[in-house]
Amino acid sequence: MSIIERINCSNDVKSLTRDELDALCRELREFEIESIARTGGHLASNLGTVELTVALHRVYDTSVDRLVFDVGHQSYTHKILTGRRDAFGTLRQYGGLSGFPKPYEAVDDAFIAGHASNSVSVALGMARARTLNKEQYDVVAVIGDGALTGGLAYEGLANAAASDEPLVIILNDNNMSISENVGGISRLLQMMRMRPGYISFKKWYRAAVKKLPIIYTATHKIKEWLKARVLPDNIFSEMGLNYLGPIDGHDLAALEKAIRLARDMECPVLLHVLTRKGKGCDYAESHPDKYHGVGCFDAKTGVVAPVEFSFSDKMGESLCRYAEGDSRIVAITAAMAGGTGTECFAAKYPTRFFDTGIAEGHATAMAAGMAKQGLIPVFAVYSSFLQRGYDMLIHDVSLQHLHAVFCVDRAGLVGSDGETHHGVFDVSYLSSVPGMTILAPASFQELDDMLGYALHELNGPVALRYPRGGEGAYQASHVTAEHLLRQGSDLTLVCYGTMVNEAMAAAEELAAKGISAEVIKLGVLCPNDFDLCLASLKKTGRLLMAEEVCAAGCVGTSIVAAAAMNGVALKGVRLLNLGSGIVGHGKVSELMREKNIDAAGIRDAAAALCAATVEGK
Repeated sequence: MSIIERINCSNDVKSLTRDELDALCRELREFEIESIARTGGHLASNLGTVELTVALHRVYDTSVDRLVFDVGHQSYTHKILTGRRDAFGTLRQYGGLSGFPKPYEAVDDAFIAGHASNSVSVALGMARARTLNKEQYDVVAVIGDGALTGGLAYEGLANAAASDEPLVIILNDNNMSISENVGGISRLLQMMRMRPGYISFKKWYRAAVKKLPIIYTATHKIKEWLKARVLPDNIFSEMGLNYLGPIDGHDLAALEKAIRLARDMECPVLLHVLTRKGKGCDYAESHPDKYHGVGCFDAKTGVVAPVEFSFSDKMGESLCRYAEGDSRIVAITAAMAGGTGTECFAAKYPTRFFDTGIAEGHATAMAAGMAKQGLIPVFAVYSSFLQRGYDMLIHDVSLQHLHAVFCVDRAGLVGSDGETHHGVFDVSYLSSVPGMTILAPASFQELDDMLGYALHELNGPVALRYPRGGEGAYQASHVTAEHLLRQGSDLTLVCYGTMVNEAMAAAEELAAKGISAEVIKLGVLCPNDFDLCLASLKKTGRLLMAEEVCAAGCVGTSIVAAAAMNGVALKGVRLLNLGSGIVGHGKVSELMREKNIDAAGIRDAAAALCAATVEGK
């Protein structure tokens, strides 16, 4: 039996010998490469944290102690070690294991972690709850893979340092977020070194003066003098954290020793660990960005299955073309140049391209500053990540009606990343921003045309929202607020974005059943008076709205309100959407079917709406 097959819970790791532990790490890497090759997932980040995760399970009991990952895509090894190895064939599949920590899967998953930079704040909250409840467990946060570029991390660090709560913060420093780390903090981390002499002195000093405050006061200046010569100041120690490191994140024995030391100090400690993203896999080490989040691939060669041309690719291509004729256009990304299609812009216009790291709030405020001074900033960002910039959208962009363009990628359901990454709230929160124009292209050509419209014909804040992946059967372009795609008399079927493909397919099936659906595609979601929709509703009397967003703040409610305010009587209304917006992971087609917003769901809802509102009933 292999070593990995003997590990079924966190505590099983604790009984292994040193040779068995080394073998376990090798087997874990082999298992992860072979498994992720079949399902897709986050490869490089997990290969880089194998020894760190094993060491954590040697020291802590995660069924009791609280281990908070940040970001959560580093947690695959943790899942394997906590009884979920046999389910790894279902990773990121519909109904299977999530690619992120999920407490509903196992008690060992302390907290949902899909975004970045929140682990210190969450862990400090858990530590304070432990103290107030007079309970006994350890709390450790693992922050890394670029999460330290986010401002929330520093709010947490500063408060943790002032708290005196026993808390271990492990900084997994792999010099990468998704693309290579950027900014001053990255350079600072590269310069830090461990000073074991100072740490030993500090432990002795703390024990010696614990009950002698007078001696502490008298010797404090000596201690500070020694500190300045043994361990140069860094941002963490200046905050008041006890800093250990950096140490080799692939030396299991050293890691275990350092983690135990940090735990036993019983105070806020930051342990700085150096790891290599993609460790143990040549192609992942050489191209950690390519193998960060990856589809299915050949485990031996690393050859990745072909990926279709996407809306992200089209946006980057179009942005480069528009920028060629307008030097005011600049591009911004938050550690996602590859994911948002802006790598081509970075290569072609390097002085006009800005990567802020995982700092969407800062990126949004920076865009406002650029716009105020005459540039046309284009911030390409995932829908679920732009949520972190909401305050800046209102305070910094909207109040001065600044012309900044937000290319909102991954709008709608994203598939296997699940509920932390679905872009289903942006219509609601963007429509609440004063002066915001929201455009919803449904095809590549429409994205191209709408981007030009946003850059050169609109003013104030503009958001273009488009999905992950490619276009469907609809490949036309109509840069209008509303466009009639199909005439009908029985009901008005309204949609936008790539939902147009499902709506048109449903209309065809309805026609075969003798139901005539009038299909209207919205190009502008906000502001929109819905004149064409209201004219259609006066004729049909029935509204069926199909949206790939949450119910709260959906466009359908705006159309219903417009009908009421304009005296348009409706015989029946059905709003198809994602309800609360909390949707699991799986293929987009599977999730749409589950939520009844695919062609079949739209067809059935339309037929039921017509049947329930037949004249005389």
